[in-house]
Amino acid sequence: MAETRVTSPATNIIASNLDPNSPRFQKNARAMADLVTTIGREQEKIQGGGGEKAIDSQHSKGRLTARERIALLVDPKTELLELGSYAAHGMYEEWGGAPGAGVVTALGRVHGRLFMLIANDATVKAGAFFPMTAKKVIRAQNIAIENHIPTIYLVDSAGVFLPLQEDVFPDTDDFGRVFRNNAVMSAMGIPQITAIMGMCVAGGAYLPVMCDHILMTEGSGLFLAGPALVQAAIGMKYSPEELGGAKMHAQISGTVDYREPNDESCIARIRSLVEKMGARAGAAFSRTASEEPALPSQQLIGIVDADPAKPYEMREIIGRIVDASRFDEYKSEYGKTVLCGYARIGGFAVGIVANQKMHVQDLDKHSGEKRVEFGGVIYTESAEKAARFIMDCNQNLVPLIFLHDVNGFMVGRDAEWSGIIRAGAKMVNAVSNSVVPKITLIIGGSFGAGHYAMCGKAYDPRFVFAWPTARYAVMSGASAAGTLVEIKIKQLERGGKKLSDAEKKDLYESVKNTYDQQMDPRYGAARLWIDRIIDPLDTRQVFITALEAASLNPDIAKFNVGVLQT
Repeated sequence: MAETRVTSPATNIIASNLDPNSPRFQKNARAMADLVTTIGREQEKIQGGGGEKAIDSQHSKGRLTARERIALLVDPKTELLELGSYAAHGMYEEWGGAPGAGVVTALGRVHGRLFMLIANDATVKAGAFFPMTAKKVIRAQNIAIENHIPTIYLVDSAGVFLPLQEDVFPDTDDFGRVFRNNAVMSAMGIPQITAIMGMCVAGGAYLPVMCDHILMTEGSGLFLAGPALVQAAIGMKYSPEELGGAKMHAQISGTVDYREPNDESCIARIRSLVEKMGARAGAAFSRTASEEPALPSQQLIGIVDADPAKPYEMREIIGRIVDASRFDEYKSEYGKTVLCGYARIGGFAVGIVANQKMHVQDLDKHSGEKRVEFGGVIYTESAEKAARFIMDCNQNLVPLIFLHDVNGFMVGRDAEWSGIIRAGAKMVNAVSNSVVPKITLIIGGSFGAGHYAMCGKAYDPRFVFAWPTARYAVMSGASAAGTLVEIKIKQLERGGKKLSDAEKKDLYESVKNTYDQQMDPRYGAARLWIDRIIDPLDTRQVFITALEAASLNPDIAKFNVGVLQT
């Protein structure tokens, strides 16, 4: 694949050299399509929650499922951006699993306004909170806090999953943080509406009462302790309705604002309340009319090679995501393994920092001779360029988009002599202290310190997305397996055991398979390191929704990087 270059400074339109009829493109497209199909089928299964029997049980109570409630709540014919759908995937198998961690979180529109939606899925263990359930709700709240997104909770939960209470109850990212976040969001002026549409018990009862509006349906229950626990604790017998039913809370305790006969009426009331809410001023980011990319977005599926070691041109991806395929590339002839530049996505001005996967030629700064720099590797010049560009985006209030396919920083004598550690620290500093919204997309590899410098999860991106081709670890599977096996062999040899070549090979394959499994984006998404695995064809729309969410927060702190190593 030949290098893609901007055609002229006047237009800055990315010119493509992609051949969609080439065997390589077709092979890549088939491999990507297979991955997307696999992800899609798994997500459909996750969306089934606890299964048909559990869904029938929910319906028998006169209640809708979490997804049915959300479908009624959001505006017709609008896209829902579900977040954390893979949460708890492959976890809690000894308890029968917890699809989606038993809660649905998503960005959706109600009367045209973007909301964070958090709905307990009562078909999964009666909506009980597993450890990942609490973390998923907290992640959704944190996104709402960072972006000032109004939030609607649809509560239908039996409370903490008691067999795992020690991992749900006490820590800063556990159950109690949910209510702390309710209070913080209220103090920040972020609207919160809660509808109790089933059980809401124990500590979970605080969530609705700490929100702005509280709705409750007939047949639901809101109490700190249910009838069985009350009888055990104080020896008194009460019916659920007498203890904490909708009528009691509407007429006696005065806890709920609206008592509704059923789910449909409750959701209609929520929409009516939302329709009357005022809007606050948004962020001062530049936005113009949106333009579709000049290059065909459908071709995104064939750019990234099925073999992660094969290079590809990152500009081909950028050109199919940004408006009119226009890209004002920053220092295009310097630090070429990291691409930086300005563009628009959905009309929003953005700064893009992307790993270039093509091998490029550059001049050695010591000898003046030409050298080949490996794609996906951050060199000293690349890090310095990116750091400066990130600072410029903060200076000019331009949100940042990070596109990952990074092996890490360059190593070796020449790299050390060039000051790679100092340059890398400069880039990490700029990313760490960046105050404009940051959105991360992992396209291919995201390894080691390169992951950090490209705004990994620990560096507060507003959202983290991944393509199905993403790989996420300290180092690649082959490198890690080779290192770990070498250590294991030396340990065994010190104990007097010598392995045959066949045993060494078996050990290598075993270690590599385990490591490869952990690099899979689904492993990261299960642990909420990734907010959503997306179809490459949805990339542009996902970015637009994320940028719209980020623009709801008008508060931009003063940018200050502190001490930079120069």
